[in-house]
Amino acid sequence: MGAVGRSSVLPTVGTLDRGGRAIPVRTYDRLPGVPPVRVLWSGGGRHADGFGSLHPHAHDFLVLLYVERGGSSMRVDDREWALGTGDVFVVAPGEVVTPDRVVGAEAPEAWAVAFPPDIIEPSLPGSFLSWRAHPLLFPFVRGVAGGAQRLHVPVDDRAGISERFAALERELHERRDGYNEAVLAHLTLLLVAVSRLASDVASDLTLRDEPMLAAVFDVIEASYHRPISLKDVASAVGLTPGHLTTIVGRKTGRTVQQWITERRMTEARRLLAETDVTVEAIGARVGYRDTSYFIKRFRRSNGSAPQEWRRAGRRG
Repeated sequence: MGAVGRSSVLPTVGTLDRGGRAIPVRTYDRLPGVPPVRVLWSGGGRHADGFGSLHPHAHDFLVLLYVERGGSSMRVDDREWALGTGDVFVVAPGEVVTPDRVVGAEAPEAWAVAFPPDIIEPSLPGSFLSWRAHPLLFPFVRGVAGGAQRLHVPVDDRAGISERFAALERELHERRDGYNEAVLAHLTLLLVAVSRLASDVASDLTLRDEPMLAAVFDVIEASYHRPISLKDVASAVGLTPGHLTTIVGRKTGRTVQQWITERRMTEARRLLAETDVTVEAIGARVGYRDTSYFIKRFRRSNGSAPQEWRRAGRRG
């Protein structure tokens, strides 16, 4: 397996106590001037983890794996995950990982990338809770059943995902002028692609045995186009507002209201990009009776007013 990036991620900095076992925790040993990103390509019988040992261990960084061809399995905490061609697998920091075993006659061919959260948002402290709300890192949080998540790349999109990894690897290997900025740009584009794969939140939560969260997102999906509050969502799923706030916050790192706002902004952006519906009408369609308040919320979420956002996308 080739290692790219010249940043070590192997030193053990401590242990986790899991069921009386001392689990080693692997971390980055950062080098000055070198982006803390490591890309690995696995094949030829080598294991696809590559960021620790062959024994159970944890990371204090994020790991993103993509299987181009073949099959394997990986245990994260107490859950066994089967991975096949076209699967993307994300693992959050702090989870106990037992690296893969081959499934089938041939070893899988897979890409993997490891990086600490602060390369995406330098202002974020290193703790787990601090990065959970970042939109590009949220697929790592959605792995609420054991700190991991498996996504599947449609056949037509697989070549593009592979090229994202390859482009990142080239920048790290060649180290040409501006490569620090290029590495961040390529990593960001890769995370955007993964975030889009993870966009179907409710069905994904249902598949991962999180029926309560799936019900919450079902209520939001059915009701975001009209005024809706935390109390309304809590009543619909049979919980008190306080209990619902605790569950959603603990498992997703966001509040119910933040999820409602995100769904509204997603639909508002779609309408602005694809239609000529007025800003006032769009606000009403996504649950805002007060147009000025809609504009304020849109600006806060997107960095510009709705009309400016629409014009910028239509220039030329």
